[in-house]
Amino acid sequence: MYALPPLTDGTILRRYKRFLADVRLQDGSIVTAHCPNTGSMQTCWKPGAPVQLSHSDNPKRKLAWTLERVDMGRGWVGVNTGRVNHIVAQAVSGGHIPQLSGYCHMQREPAFQASGYPASRFDLLLTDGPGRDAYVEVKNTTLMLDESISFPDAVTERGRKHLELLSEAVKRGIRGVIVFALNRPEGRWFEPARSIDPQYAETLERVYAEGVEILLVRLQHEAGGVAVAGCVHLCE
Repeated sequence: MYALPPLTDGTILRRYKRFLADVRLQDGSIVTAHCPNTGSMQTCWKPGAPVQLSHSDNPKRKLAWTLERVDMGRGWVGVNTGRVNHIVAQAVSGGHIPQLSGYCHMQREPAFQASGYPASRFDLLLTDGPGRDAYVEVKNTTLMLDESISFPDAVTERGRKHLELLSEAVKRGIRGVIVFALNRPEGRWFEPARSIDPQYAETLERVYAEGVEILLVRLQHEAGGVAVAGCVHLCE
C-alpha cells in the first residue's frame, strides 16, 4: 500500500481558479488548499462534501494545505493527480499488476522521441522482463458517467498525444500500455468520455486496434494510504 501523509478532515466550500479550494476544518477555521488536479473535477466535488487535506511545513510553499481526496457519498475519490504515478509504480514493483510484472528495471519519466512530435516523456519504462520492454502512461481516472468511470473529464490534447506516441512505440516493437487508474469506488466498467472529448475517444479506440494495451486498475483508499485492488471491465 502506498502510504499517505497525515490527513486532516474538512468540508469543501468551493473550488476556483482551477488550483484553489476553500475548505472548512473541523475547528471551524477556513483554509485555502492547493488543488493538484488539472481537470474539471466533474463529479468529484460539490460544496459541503467531506474532504481530507495534507499539510506541509515547507516555508517555500505558497499554500501549506493540499487537497487529497473527496467523499462523494460512496467513499474516497482521489483528486491529487500527483500521487497516482507513485501508487502505480509501487504496485508494479511489488508485482500487484500481473500484466506488468516480471520486469527487473523501472525507469521513471523516460524520454521518447518520435518524428513529428516534440521530445516527450512517458511515466514509466519497464525493461529486462519476460517479453518486450514496455512504455507505460498512467491517467488518474475519476469521472462518473452513469455506471461507467470515464476519462477524460476535460478536453486533453496532451492526452491524445500520449496515445499517438504509445502507438508509435508499438510500431517499433515495444509494448505501449496506458493504465487508467480508477481512483474512486464506484463504476462497474470503463469507457472513454466521448461526450466530453470525442477526439480522445476516437484516438483511444484506434490505437487500441493498433496494439496499444489498455489496463484498468482500481485504486482502493484506506485510512492511511491507497492500494491497487484489482481491475474492472473495459466497455468495448
